Amino acid sequence: MADTNEAARLDALYQLNLLDTPPSESFDRITRMAAQLFGLPISAVSLTDRDRQWFKSRLGVEYVSIPREKAPCAQVAENADMVVIPDLLADEYYATSILAAQGVRFYAGAPLTTRDGFGLGALCVLGTEPRTATAPELAALNDLAQMAMSQIELQHAFGRIDPLSGLPNLTQFIDDLDDLGRDDPGRKRFVVVIELARAEQISAGVRVMGSSYIEEMVHEAARALRTEIGKRQAYHTGLAQFAYLAEPDVDQEAYLDRLAAGLQRPRTGSQANLVMSATIGVAPFVSGETPSRDVLRRAHSAALDARNFNTGVSIYSAAADETHQRRFALLHDFRAALESPRQLRLVYQPRVDLRSKLCVGAEALLRWTHPELGEVSPAEFIPIVEQTSLARDTTAKVLDAGLAQLRAWQRTGVDIQLSVNVSATNLDEVDFAQQIQLYLLKHRLPAAMLELEVTESAIMGDAGHAIGQLSAIASTGVRLAIDDFGTGQSSFSYLQRLPAQVVKIDQSFVRELTAGERERTLVRSMISLSHDLGYRVVAEGVETAEVADLLADMGCDEAQGYHFARPLEAEDFAPWLASQGRSTAAA
Repeated sequence: MADTNEAARLDALYQLNLLDTPPSESFDRITRMAAQLFGLPISAVSLTDRDRQWFKSRLGVEYVSIPREKAPCAQVAENADMVVIPDLLADEYYATSILAAQGVRFYAGAPLTTRDGFGLGALCVLGTEPRTATAPELAALNDLAQMAMSQIELQHAFGRIDPLSGLPNLTQFIDDLDDLGRDDPGRKRFVVVIELARAEQISAGVRVMGSSYIEEMVHEAARALRTEIGKRQAYHTGLAQFAYLAEPDVDQEAYLDRLAAGLQRPRTGSQANLVMSATIGVAPFVSGETPSRDVLRRAHSAALDARNFNTGVSIYSAAADETHQRRFALLHDFRAALESPRQLRLVYQPRVDLRSKLCVGAEALLRWTHPELGEVSPAEFIPIVEQTSLARDTTAKVLDAGLAQLRAWQRTGVDIQLSVNVSATNLDEVDFAQQIQLYLLKHRLPAAMLELEVTESAIMGDAGHAIGQLSAIASTGVRLAIDDFGTGQSSFSYLQRLPAQVVKIDQSFVRELTAGERERTLVRSMISLSHDLGYRVVAEGVETAEVADLLADMGCDEAQGYHFARPLEAEDFAPWLASQGRSTAAA
């Protein structure tokens, strides 16, 4: 039982984050008053750690801590009671203590006690001569100890109350969930997280209304939340995030309906509401079994998923969370893959002229062999990488390796064009056109042998900027292709302005060609429109001879897909080409 109490006492001490912090005048003032009250040269605010007495404030003491063994302050903390020792040398236990050895004879200590009754240490006074203490002196020492404890709690609260909302912050929320796990373990509960607005909405609000937008948003949300949840404690856990613990024993479905109804109620009287789209995430957990930070993370994840629901409310999904976790892990591991000579490689898919049946080019495709997961699908990792700064290094690696391979093929008489995919992130690089030129110079290749493929969505994100960047690239002689045509949101006006030479019809249209006349009419129209605008047309995802023949009859210029060849390893490409006699008619 004593060990359990000591563990709880130490936990209470550590939660305050007070040990090994710098000196503070607010505590020093109290130690000076205590020393003056007793007319003694030594006084300290002493905290009882596992194996030491650490001094938050000290007067007449050179060292910052002493061993806990035979330290009178440890007795004060253990018993949470006053200790007075008139003469240490006359005390059987303390006569051999480190204090007695250093000439201390008198000791008086008043406990620093938490509201839960845990003794953290003592406010103590010490003298070099034996003496007694009067009742008024001890009463005054106890009053000063309570003042020191109030100061401790005040400093602790400053780090746990959000100054803007006036609500307990993330640190307090985590501590309270930890306490729940200790005090009421094994009980199913729900944590609710409210995300007031998306990051881009907050940025837009601040841009228009200034920093007062955030203040108004937080104040309004804090008031509404207090009204909504009544006596239950709300927490301000992020800039635009609040959390609270649902009442025990609620019915899950009924509670989610209640949250959705509350979210749909109109809020009036605040401009901040005009650019907000709040969502709510709910995470069920069993107290004491799931780490508190994981509980909050799950509820936050659910709140983000809630953006995809009309109600704006979502409950935590382990499956969805696993997907997000895998994406994050892949992104983390991909950084190492970029530095590894063995994980990333390029494969090359032939591109065939539908009239001559000759291979006229190849698309460089990135493949990743993860050291633990094996082959990771590019459909899984490419979209993640393209949204980060890793896109720049990834494209650079593909360009360098692809052009090196193209140069190697050229030396053996293989004269084809290489296509490389680039992302929206690459178009934001101010020196992207110059980097491409440097890679071409490095590998001694003419610009016309390189084609860059850009998706419609990458262009339409910031069409004006993208067109300017693509024009700079086109001026170097590098060819440009619009990838996945038909799946984006481009308008004909932009299509006319793009300095591209090729349109690649997305495989989702190509694979439906044999489904019916409407599907064929759509593709035929896309080919005709592209030709009218001066583009050469390439069809992706051609898997059968029937589809290849249909595309040829429609006037499509080139095609690629499994009908001709799967993506080939670099060492297999030239032999495949030789086996075709540079003709793919027998494929």
